[in-house]
Amino acid sequence: MSVSSEAAADALDRVLALLDVVVAARRAAVAEIAGVRLRHRRSALNLVDYVAVRSQDVRELQRDLSALGLSSLGRMEAGVTAHLLNVVRALQALAGRPLAAPELPGLGIELDEPSRPGPETLGRNTTALLGTGHGGHHARIMVTFPSEAARDRRLVESMVRAGMDVARINCAHDGPEQWSAMIDHVRAAAQKLDRDVRVAMDLAGPKLRTGPIEPGPRVEKIKPVRDATGHVVVPARLWLGEPDPALDDDAPVVPVVEPAWTAGRTPGERLRLKDARGSGRTLRVLEATGPGVLVECSKTVYFATGLVVEAEDGALGTLGELPAVEQSMRVRNGDTVVLTRDLTPVPARGTSPFRIGCSLPQAFTDARPGQAVWIDDGKIRCRIRSVDPEQIELEVLAAGPDGAKLRAEKGINLPDTALSISALTAEDREYLPFVAEHADIVNMSFVRSREDVADLLAELEAIGNHALDVTLKIETVGGFEALPVMLLEAMRWEDVGVMIARGDLAVEAGFERLAEVQEEILWLCEAAHVPVIWATQVLESLAKSGLPSRAEVTDAAAGHRAECVMLNKGPFVVDAIEALDDILGRMEGHAHKKSDMLRRLNAWGPLGG
Repeated sequence: MSVSSEAAADALDRVLALLDVVVAARRAAVAEIAGVRLRHRRSALNLVDYVAVRSQDVRELQRDLSALGLSSLGRMEAGVTAHLLNVVRALQALAGRPLAAPELPGLGIELDEPSRPGPETLGRNTTALLGTGHGGHHARIMVTFPSEAARDRRLVESMVRAGMDVARINCAHDGPEQWSAMIDHVRAAAQKLDRDVRVAMDLAGPKLRTGPIEPGPRVEKIKPVRDATGHVVVPARLWLGEPDPALDDDAPVVPVVEPAWTAGRTPGERLRLKDARGSGRTLRVLEATGPGVLVECSKTVYFATGLVVEAEDGALGTLGELPAVEQSMRVRNGDTVVLTRDLTPVPARGTSPFRIGCSLPQAFTDARPGQAVWIDDGKIRCRIRSVDPEQIELEVLAAGPDGAKLRAEKGINLPDTALSISALTAEDREYLPFVAEHADIVNMSFVRSREDVADLLAELEAIGNHALDVTLKIETVGGFEALPVMLLEAMRWEDVGVMIARGDLAVEAGFERLAEVQEEILWLCEAAHVPVIWATQVLESLAKSGLPSRAEVTDAAAGHRAECVMLNKGPFVVDAIEALDDILGRMEGHAHKKSDMLRRLNAWGPLGG
């Protein structure tokens, strides 16, 4: 026997042993596979096969297969056993053994027919969940709606025209009246442009946030723009009374108690006051509309509730109530932060220890000393020192070289803590009938277990709407680790998908692990033939400022490996949709999933010409 024959025979034995692992996993999961919807059973079977293979370390086998010129199993996700059996046949030929692939035992359950290639099944499921798309690339585009979408049908139509395939409405914002208007605008735009556009609604899930801080002074500070030498380049502007956006929609607004006072002002008039610091200031009237007065000043002014402004004719105007300045507390490495069950607003302290409420009562029963706590998307990283029923004492481990601001209503992540709470809140259950009646997809937040998925499906069963599709948002370490069993549970439903909520997931898993985790989610979902939505901060700078960064363009290009890419809202969201549509179209000819597509390149001329 030659050296290559011996190597092939050795590799063959190891692949056959791998198939034995797959067969054992199939037998152990028969009940779970039989429990999924018939149209998903072959996909569920393939998912079980894939998890079984990935439970083994096959790196050495992969290297040996590559050395023999065979598949190294690196692209087997969509059809695991077919891939393994093809490798077995090739190894049998190289080893000089009879060409007889092993028989995989039947499971005694009905499987969906006909059997089709995994990529074809994934394509079918993608179209069923996310619509037909709009041509040019396989990845759909999902866009998070701003509140303006309820008022501005032309904005929604522009989004659809630019390439939006799925409109995402977050139930944490606005309300049923606004949601209905948004959905009406989507349906009208889709009909007008002859496009298949779906509506997805996010359930908010449990809110784990910092509590309130006592409000600061009710002051509005305006200041001019100065050059490097301190000279005023652009005077400060402010509306007194009611603003007129047609004249200036950027200037801040301070209410005036007496409407007759603003009505009596004229352009060019000088107004005088002593600001909140007691500094004398002069304001020049630029525009007088009656209900409002646009003024400018070349010095910094602190306006406060109740201050009196004197006109040239001696008439006095009183400033109305201003919003309180948001307060915060700057924390630094080594400081102590105490999370309290009490959500009474706390005073903003200047020194450690800092106290602030925590909105989730279960944290005080489930958290343990030594566990990690991340605050405000990980800007403040802490470790638990002690826990009792009323408070959790934290040590700040990392808050940046200059410290970080501890603010009210900021997210708290407990990546090490198993929280004994349902992913569905009472508010979510209240909104579900509306979602089921009006939307095409429900996105389930904070899902971490098979029980969470079963809970949602039971609610939908009770409502009686099987047409509403389900997407699981993976945003916690627990959700990531439970993904295979959650997929098997979700596949009891008609159409399902997964969203990689990369913002929260990065905080929970650590930014260092995010790339690894999102790859594993893509692999698992491809094995289950389940569409994936690549979400959070895609082209964020472009959507918000009109200018993309180089890094986020590369990130958007990487998103083409998913079945859908999500954009967040922003003033330039239509530009972001157009850019993403172009990026995805360009990437389509170069790669699909993990396979490089060797499209003809025009970048290089012929060699030796």
